[in-house]
Amino acid sequence: MTPYARRGVHGQTVETLARRVLSGEIPEGATLDLVALQGELDVSLTALRESLKVLAAKGIVDARQKRGTFVRARADWNLLDADVLRWQFAGGTGSGADRALLRNLGEVRGIVEPAAVRLAAERRTEADLVVLEDALTAMGEQDGGAAHAVEADLAFHRALLAATHNELLERMEMVIESGLAHRDEIVHSSRHGEDPVPSHRAVLDAVRAQDPAEAEHAMRALLDQAVRDLDRVHGTGAAAGERSADR
Repeated sequence: MTPYARRGVHGQTVETLARRVLSGEIPEGATLDLVALQGELDVSLTALRESLKVLAAKGIVDARQKRGTFVRARADWNLLDADVLRWQFAGGTGSGADRALLRNLGEVRGIVEPAAVRLAAERRTEADLVVLEDALTAMGEQDGGAAHAVEADLAFHRALLAATHNELLERMEMVIESGLAHRDEIVHSSRHGEDPVPSHRAVLDAVRAQDPAEAEHAMRALLDQAVRDLDRVHGTGAAAGERSADR
């Protein structure tokens, strides 16, 4: 599903309601008091209802006669929707739920991207290689700050999915980018991450050489590095053990 426009009163209302629900401030099964919410958020009832339609389309809320508008069970939420993923990450970067979601998304990437990069190696065009090279060049620029590094990384992985020339795989960017952007914000704001350029260069070189097996191998190594980077930032996993052994 295409992300909705976040601008204006409508967008702000959607964001506020979504984050309250996904953070648990408004729990599953709760019935919403629309009149109270209208007054609290200082919006018209029409604007509030239109905002709730966005959440209903994502499986988060529903409305029934005699019960009113209520929060559906988490099992009904469209958890792969890009907005739903982003709202879940909006609560912060240190919680156990946040780390669990990153692990889940990491496992999804481990399933999707190695297979996708094999197709990219077989099907890439010269135009695809130009876009990938431009993204890698941007990734190596040191003076752009964390936001620039995040966008360059997203551009690279977006270009890899596009190079599969499979329109369904290309749509996976909306799932992968949500977790990747959040992970990158954590890592690039820290000094613990490894240089991402060599691992991405290895992927690009294999795609350029049209070597599917090597491309998959390089992608798995890249994803392993992504896990190590997060472990270093969070002080968990093998990376933490390595530091303890060094002391």
